Amino acid sequence: MERIPPEVLLSAYIEGVFPMSENGEIFWFSPKMRGIIPLDERFHIPKGLKRALKKRPFEIRYDTAFREVMEGCSEREETWIDPVIMDSYGELFERGFAHSVECWDEEGLQGGLYGVRIDRVFFGESMFSRKTDASKIALVRLVEWLRDEGVILLDTQWMTDHLKTFGGYEVPADVYKGMLAEAIDVRE
Repeated sequence: MERIPPEVLLSAYIEGVFPMSENGEIFWFSPKMRGIIPLDERFHIPKGLKRALKKRPFEIRYDTAFREVMEGCSEREETWIDPVIMDSYGELFERGFAHSVECWDEEGLQGGLYGVRIDRVFFGESMFSRKTDASKIALVRLVEWLRDEGVILLDTQWMTDHLKTFGGYEVPADVYKGMLAEAIDVRE
């Protein structure tokens, strides 16, 4: 497969489904429990991270190195981010649906995250750090940006202990579908 057509990706997200690739084969997922990061006062910044934020260790940029962020996210032993996924999301980025938050310093790109935005929902895909706190700072800046943009749902797909430290929680698929319907305007 060369890439997933943008229309297929966007339709899948609207239905609460997302792809992952394994050895070039695309698998589609819709977890029974969905990870959510709150965008209201329940979003929690751990104390140590608050101190790091005050030091401003990184320059934050948005959408200036989307492909490089995806490459950073793929630099791990096991990854679902292969050339098919990179090309597919690269096309979503070119069309204005995919976004990256990047942490830069004098040595270059040190961390960040990327995901897909449709209407008032952001579907977080992956994050990475090359230096301490880079991905965490990117997440805090993402939440600030989403709040400013009027986004009401930050989907993390699955919940991790790491995301729970930010107030992340899980909801059953049926509850998630209702949250998704509220956040996406699919009027014809």
